[in-house]
Amino acid sequence: MSPPNEPPLGPHPAEPRRPDGEHEVKGHTFRDTGEGEPEATPPVSAARTPRRVTWQKLTFLPVTLLVVLLITWLWFRNADLDSISKNALADGNVWVRLKQHIQLTVISTFFVLIIAIPLGILLTRKRMRPAAPFAMALANIGQATPAIGLLALLVIWMGIGMKAAIVGMVIYAVLPVLSNTIAGLRANDPTLLEAARGIGMSPLGVLTKVELPLAVPLILAGVRTALVLNVGTATLATFGGGGGLGDLISTGITTQRMPVLVLGSILTVALALLVDWLASLAELLLRPRGLEVRS
Repeated sequence: MSPPNEPPLGPHPAEPRRPDGEHEVKGHTFRDTGEGEPEATPPVSAARTPRRVTWQKLTFLPVTLLVVLLITWLWFRNADLDSISKNALADGNVWVRLKQHIQLTVISTFFVLIIAIPLGILLTRKRMRPAAPFAMALANIGQATPAIGLLALLVIWMGIGMKAAIVGMVIYAVLPVLSNTIAGLRANDPTLLEAARGIGMSPLGVLTKVELPLAVPLILAGVRTALVLNVGTATLATFGGGGGLGDLISTGITTQRMPVLVLGSILTVALALLVDWLASLAELLLRPRGLEVRS
C-alpha cells in the first residue's frame, strides 16, 4: 500500500499545447521573438520631395498682370486723347519713366541690402549687442518720418535729382531688413551653435554655415517687404526731380487728364505686384531644404 500523501500513480493529465516559442515563467506567459531573425516591418514608401514652386505659383499672377495690361492697352488705343494727354505720353515717355522707376527700386534695394544685412549681423555679435536698441531706434525714426517730408529735407540738402530720392528710399526701407536680420539670427537655437563650436568650427564658419542659413527665411521676408516699399516710395521721387512713374501720376493730377493718371497708377501697381511675385519665388528657392516642414 502506497503512502497516503503521495500522488496517485498513473499518467498525468494532458496539458494544453502552447504555440511554438511560448513559455511560462512564474505564472507569466512569454514569447520568444527570435533575436536572430529580423522582425517584419511594413514597407515604407519612398518620401516624395514636394515641389517648391508649383505651376499655379508660376503662372497665375503673371497671366493676370498680362490680361490687365492688355485691357489697359486696348482701352488706350480706343480712347480719345487730347493734345495734352498725347504730349504727356509721346516720345516714349512711358517707357522712360518705367525704366527710371525700376532703376530707383533696384539701386535703393541694393544699398539697403549692403547696409542692413551686415549691420544686423554686427549687432548680434556679443560686443555690439548693447548698440542694437540705438540702431533700431534710428531705423524706426527713418521709417516713421513721412516719406514726402524726408524727401523734401534731402532735396534741400542734396539738391534736386535721383540721388536725393535714392537716399530717401534707402532710409525708408532699411528697417524691415535690419529688424528681420537681427530677429532671424537671435532666433537660432543656442544648443546648435554650441554644437557647431564644439566640433571645432570657427566663429566665421558658425556664422556662414549655421546661423545665416537658419535665418534665411526671415531675412528674405524682410527683403521682400523692402522691395515692395521701394516700388511705392519711388513714385514720390517725382517731387524731388528723380523721375519714375510718379511723373505720369503727377501730370495726370495737375492737368486733370484721367488717362495719364490711370496709366501711371496701373503701371505702378503692376510693377509692385510683379516685384512681390519675383521676391516670393526667390524666397521659396533660396530657403534651405532642411528648414522645410514635411507632412
